[in-house]
Amino acid sequence: MRQKILILLIATVLFSNVNAQIEKNGQQLNTITTAVPLLMIGPDARAGGMGDGGVASSADANSMHWNPAKYAKIADDMGFALSYTPWLRNLVNDINLAYVSFYKRINPMSTFAASLRYFSLGEITFTNNVGDPIGTYKPNEFAIDATYARVLTDKLSIAVAGRFIYSNLTQGQFVQGVETKPGTSVAADIALYWEDDVDWFKTMDAQFAWGINISNMGSKISYSGTNIEKDFIPTNLRIGPRLTLELDDYNSLSFQVDINKLLVPTPPIYSDSTNPDGTYIIEKGMDPNVGPIQGMIQSWYDAPGGFSEEMREFSFAFGTEYWYTDVLALRGGFFYEDLTKGNRKYATLGVGLRYNVFGLDFSYLIPVTQDQNPLQNTLRFSLLFDLGKGNKNTAPPK
Repeated sequence: MRQKILILLIATVLFSNVNAQIEKNGQQLNTITTAVPLLMIGPDARAGGMGDGGVASSADANSMHWNPAKYAKIADDMGFALSYTPWLRNLVNDINLAYVSFYKRINPMSTFAASLRYFSLGEITFTNNVGDPIGTYKPNEFAIDATYARVLTDKLSIAVAGRFIYSNLTQGQFVQGVETKPGTSVAADIALYWEDDVDWFKTMDAQFAWGINISNMGSKISYSGTNIEKDFIPTNLRIGPRLTLELDDYNSLSFQVDINKLLVPTPPIYSDSTNPDGTYIIEKGMDPNVGPIQGMIQSWYDAPGGFSEEMREFSFAFGTEYWYTDVLALRGGFFYEDLTKGNRKYATLGVGLRYNVFGLDFSYLIPVTQDQNPLQNTLRFSLLFDLGKGNKNTAPPK
């Protein structure tokens, strides 16, 4: 069964130009698909407990995925984190995402950080056309990141990140008669983060923050030995605010929202007729076979359903976080995606503990639709270590 799941996944990536439109509940589905979707999986349990959002949450060791500009505002001199996320646990027990991140403050104005994410598809036996085994393999993908974050003003920081992506799904096998190879790509992120103490409430102190991160801007990826078929990686815009209320000396409460949009072309609607070269004629929408930069621009106006469909391409993550004496955290969240664009809708719960330089986070996902979620009934966790905690000589300027 797992071999069939993998082959179907690979075939979808390699041969995604299908002339069919699927409907669900009377609505036409037009989901945007990309290669290496692991780049969009929230890797840590803290954000996982807040609806998989974190573009403006307070900085921690796992800020690379959500907004690397937050590293410039991190209070500690150095730290690292380890995260583990089981995947499709309802079906198998050896598919998982592992994530390691590290940061080091260079001086009061700047910080360096790096991370590694590794996605293992477990052990899979490949067979030929008649079902005979041809070998057992361990398909995998990974991405290595590095970023430089710097304070621009006492409230605003910026970061630029680079990324190398490696995806080896087929181990060099032939899929539908086409020779395959590992896919590689390079990408970059650019991010901003702004935070300031505000006096909007007379009875309590508060902090307002916002962040923006354009991630995975990079070259298309190919799994074909001929290098003809290339697919977009998930270039993504993430933007949102956060408000933290200091209820008293011991209790604080934060609210945040992440707004996401994939900056890759929307699949058009094809007719049954073909062009002289054998490609299908586009009835509505625009040709998705463009370069990465054109794809980012085109993604704002190419939906075949017009403006209303463009608006449905935004997804939202709502999260809240309660802290007691900076030791115990309780979290909750909700993620919303339109029915026609993937229909991911789920609630999340989380808890966090901090003691001295050690931290531990857990999160749990609860689907609210009948669609299966790869993370349902799964407990995610992260370990954090803040080294040099409380070193005022290395804290960013306020």
